[in-house]
Amino acid sequence: MPPAAPAPIAADAPAPARRPLRIAVVTETYPPEVNGVAATLACCVQGLRARGHAVQLVRPRQDASDAAASEVLLRGLPIPCYPHLRMGLPATRTLVRLWTAARPDLVHVVTEGPLGWSALHAARRLRLPLSSDFRTNFHAYGRHYGLAWLHGPLMAYLRRFHNRCGLTMVPTESLRRQLVDEGFARLQVVARGVDTRLFHPGRRSEPLRAAWGAAPDTPVVVHVGRLAPEKNLGLLWQAVQAMRTVDPRVLLVVAGDGPLRPALERAWAGQGVVFAGVLRGEALAAHYASGDVFLAPSTTETFGNVTTEALASGLAVLAYGYAAAARLIVHGDNGLLAPYDQPTRFLAEARRLARAPELVRRLCARAPQAAAGLAWDRIVAEMETAFVQLLQAHAPGRAVRALPPAVAGLP
Repeated sequence: MPPAAPAPIAADAPAPARRPLRIAVVTETYPPEVNGVAATLACCVQGLRARGHAVQLVRPRQDASDAAASEVLLRGLPIPCYPHLRMGLPATRTLVRLWTAARPDLVHVVTEGPLGWSALHAARRLRLPLSSDFRTNFHAYGRHYGLAWLHGPLMAYLRRFHNRCGLTMVPTESLRRQLVDEGFARLQVVARGVDTRLFHPGRRSEPLRAAWGAAPDTPVVVHVGRLAPEKNLGLLWQAVQAMRTVDPRVLLVVAGDGPLRPALERAWAGQGVVFAGVLRGEALAAHYASGDVFLAPSTTETFGNVTTEALASGLAVLAYGYAAAARLIVHGDNGLLAPYDQPTRFLAEARRLARAPELVRRLCARAPQAAAGLAWDRIVAEMETAFVQLLQAHAPGRAVRALPPAVAGLP
């Protein structure tokens, strides 16, 4: 559960010697909503603006006071089971009028819902360069909701959606290869970043640990994320119980919210579990850094922002060997990996952590370096380069002109 509002991003890397771009970013989630897509997108938008680009944000209105000069807020509806999140409604005509009056250089679509589909149609109608992000493995959620039969139709929809774009950004090379095998085209790897100024071991708080009921030497397992079926929380509980067969003192701290929270609070009541709820900013960073072990049992991540945040915070991370974990963790050196979707191996590694406090200390010490290369200024620069390449492909040979005066509808 990344922070809803990222810390300010400094343009540490010098901006490129090219004119600023006018970028329309379309998304159906954004802070103050709390989820990985919203948080990382906010960092991207903030980083692009820090590098001098004009970013117009198109998204559903979240509440009556929700407004900003550089945002276009449209109607939306609550998402079933997630009433605090909103789904955009179809708005093709509105977007055509908006972008006819104030034409952006390119349109970047982040989510594949009705608003994203409308943006795709509007951009194609106006012959605007169009890029997208592949940020959520919706097609992999089916088996966790008893809807495995939806995998094929969902994948077909996602393929049709993204293949209409001139470029689709994916966070890892392994996901790029998987999507190529599924028939996706024009994919480019652009990783997700982590705010290492917010998430770092110095946030550790002994008073916070004491509030959890943990002594200085109590092993504390932290889990951060949405409390929902696709997060494989049954394996999280099994792993904690496996660790307790070795060391009964193990305490579990769960940060996050979601449809499973009431049931989990009932099922795990009185069993050494602290439910911290929704956390943001420094409070979230302190909860990460005040733990010892981070368990990431999910098999449906496109990247896994919580993995990078836990590494940056100095935790001994155990995750399946895919997505961000496969890219960043060297097994036994700065974290532990279990073969993908092999719960028996995951549980064995969890017991290993409980048996070997010295291993935990060594992994904690080396973890922050694993995330050091994902500073947001570097990731935003990669994103910017991808946009420039898209523009060049869309209009090869066209000279880059200076920006005209500001146009209505774009900052």
